[in-house]
Amino acid sequence: MDLTALAAAQTATSGRLVPAALAGIVLIIALITYLKVHPFLSLTVGSLLVGALAGLPMADTVESFAEGFGSTAAGVGALIALGAMFGKLLADSGGADQIVDTIVGRSGPRTLPWAMALVGALIGLPMFFEIGLVLLMPVIFLVARRSGLSLIQIGVPALAGLSAMHGLVPPHPGPLVAIDALKADLGVTLGLGVLVALPTIAVSGPLFAKYAARWVDVPAPALYDTAQAPAGDAVKGKAEDGGAAGAAKGKDGLAGAVRRPSFGVTLVTVLLPVALMMGKALAEIFLDEGNGVRTVLDYLGTPLVALLIAVVVAMFTFGLGSGMDRQAIATSLERSLPPIAGILLIVAAGGGFKQTLVDTGIGKLVADWVDDSALSVFLLAWLVAVLIRLATGSATVATVTASGILAPLVTTLDTGETSLLVLAIGAGSLFFSHVNDAGFWLVKEYFGLTVGQNIKSWSVMETLISVSGLVLVMALSLVI
Repeated sequence: MDLTALAAAQTATSGRLVPAALAGIVLIIALITYLKVHPFLSLTVGSLLVGALAGLPMADTVESFAEGFGSTAAGVGALIALGAMFGKLLADSGGADQIVDTIVGRSGPRTLPWAMALVGALIGLPMFFEIGLVLLMPVIFLVARRSGLSLIQIGVPALAGLSAMHGLVPPHPGPLVAIDALKADLGVTLGLGVLVALPTIAVSGPLFAKYAARWVDVPAPALYDTAQAPAGDAVKGKAEDGGAAGAAKGKDGLAGAVRRPSFGVTLVTVLLPVALMMGKALAEIFLDEGNGVRTVLDYLGTPLVALLIAVVVAMFTFGLGSGMDRQAIATSLERSLPPIAGILLIVAAGGGFKQTLVDTGIGKLVADWVDDSALSVFLLAWLVAVLIRLATGSATVATVTASGILAPLVTTLDTGETSLLVLAIGAGSLFFSHVNDAGFWLVKEYFGLTVGQNIKSWSVMETLISVSGLVLVMALSLVI
């Protein structure tokens, strides 16, 4: 970018920069919410408007957007693709079903909600929210019917596990974008994200479900039930039982998996990339630079390397281990990528919008304003994400936009605080899902709820995740 133009933009008065940023955000919100324009196009148009109103030449605005688009795609695109491949192998092999069956099958009526929260968290760790929801719905229905517990009491904990992981823990797209934009350490963010997510899931899942089940009393549909299934059986993942693995294979047309990998093998494979990335973070804390063990862990824990290793291992444990041949494995990997094309474009366009905001100087303006105020940077980040989430209905758009606005603040933060800033934005991006959120309607239709019932259960649950996440971030900020 032309340095003269950049300097001119950054010395512009707040009377010009603030309206430019607000106009861009309002335009993005209006395009997504009212005109139903795809977020990729909305973010692109919004970026051009911000640059124009801020006084940047159009050529420099386009260059800023392209720079942010390319760097974001390069930084997180491969990670999202590898995560999708890993999740598809987990689903097609029946590994996801194995986790569900083992945990749920060993639980009694009192511990079932907690078990379902654990299932949701484990399935949600490597999978996108929508995919995890589709996989878990047959399980939720069957467990609710055969246990005699309320559909809400069983379903809300599982949804809480999925949603919290989606918003707070990488390698999900939102946290990855925030990590890239704020230059946070992925391993530290992953560790703190899990630390925040687990108590958040407990509060918004099993504990809240007790009350939500009183407010919303709906029976589980018999959609996946069978006359032969005895009451109290652990939920089976076979196609004839309507389990998640069977449903997934039936939908995708894959019949390569003839047996499910064991629970131990599945769990170790799922946690492998998490262990590698956290190992890198711990090595940086406890081992001196140049230490041989630290060098190895630094390499293996690099996000791209860790997820690549996980996918390769999954090809053996999930693929060959379930009886899939090479063609079935290749087909599973191939079919994992088309569904995430839209997500990649949105994420990259969000990076372009972020860079445009940075190059206009609005980010520095916000940073200076925060320095002069008594408002906590974490609370500010949460509030910005909440407002964008309420307006657009998209957690990903809220995360990428808030990250762009808050990016200049990281110069005053250390490594741990930067990771907490990522989590504050992630928590804000989950606040009060309502009628402009596709997830709201997905849950409503699956559970057979009215709009009011869905607000009392799903929307309140999302709000609890958001507020609990913020409280925990603020508490951790006192000791980190």
